[in-house]
Amino acid sequence: MRLGIVGLPNVGKSTLFNSLTKAGASAENFPFCTIDPNVGVVNVPDSRVDTLGEMYHSKKVTHAVIEFVDIAGLVKGASKGEGLGNQFLANIRETDAIVHVVRCFEDSNVVHVDGSVDPLRDIETIELELIFADLEVIEKRIAKVGKSARIDKSYAAEASLLEKLKALLEDGKSVKTYVPEDEEEEKLLKGLSLLTAKPVIYAANVAEEELAEDGAGNPFLKSVREYAAAEGSEVFTICAKIEAELSDLEDEDRKAFLEDLGLKESGLDKLVRASYSLLGLISFLTCGEDESRAWTIKKGTKAPQAAGKIHTDFERGFIKAEVIAYDELIANGSMNAAKEKGLVRMEGKDYVVGDGDVVLFRFNV
Repeated sequence: MRLGIVGLPNVGKSTLFNSLTKAGASAENFPFCTIDPNVGVVNVPDSRVDTLGEMYHSKKVTHAVIEFVDIAGLVKGASKGEGLGNQFLANIRETDAIVHVVRCFEDSNVVHVDGSVDPLRDIETIELELIFADLEVIEKRIAKVGKSARIDKSYAAEASLLEKLKALLEDGKSVKTYVPEDEEEEKLLKGLSLLTAKPVIYAANVAEEELAEDGAGNPFLKSVREYAAAEGSEVFTICAKIEAELSDLEDEDRKAFLEDLGLKESGLDKLVRASYSLLGLISFLTCGEDESRAWTIKKGTKAPQAAGKIHTDFERGFIKAEVIAYDELIANGSMNAAKEKGLVRMEGKDYVVGDGDVVLFRFNV
């Protein structure tokens, strides 16, 4: 899963990125790695994988991972070359979703680029810049496809779609409001990798004293939640300052710090939950002496396709899947004990894999 982080300057965007990537790294499993200066890879927190690793004395424990892509803060006029952000917009075109960090706190020591705190205005500023960036892509594509369509009629469907998207963007609307007319349009739309077609998760950056109450009573946060609900987006609250402090602590100290603050989970935990919910993702698990691992799939994925996440041969030669729910496996202490009680099921090609399923795939190639 790849998430692109956007926001105005001074909203806590880079602080969040730096703290999430540092806190989420695990030196022995999947160390934080900087692929380039603004990309970080972190483990998805999942205690189930760690427990299975201990149960099986696994040589290796591998969590699912998230790749975060951070770009310079966008400002009004970015699409026309203002600021630095527009230079990096191409970096987030291949992400699965956009995390939009929005400032929902007052602090005279932290200057707002527009002089005052107004999250809805900030959201509109960023969305307009993304719309302008998409419009530029569409117009370039129209110029190219238009010439091809005059010679080859197979380009007619794309040319038609591009004109519809252009009109939509010129009307100030995002591409995700467009409903494809058929599967061909849906495929063409996906291939364009437009920024405003991506799902959005709003990270509402609130003051430290408001975090334990999840921002209750914060009028800025209330407006963001209402806005997100209207467009079907997710919202979670963070305090970038606290996340930065958490990132410097060891696991046990981090848990104690969260408890002292009256918090049940970190910003990374909240972000993972919001992104999995928005993108319709779940995790299934595999375990053994060599490795215990979490695998991310879409809800509704059938067993052969889930097996294909591990290796294409598994999908091609799929025979059956031995399945048990994680909670049942832990309650019985071992796979053998669960088998003796008849709790391990044999599932075929039509089985839809569920979140937390512990699976052993049988295949023959």
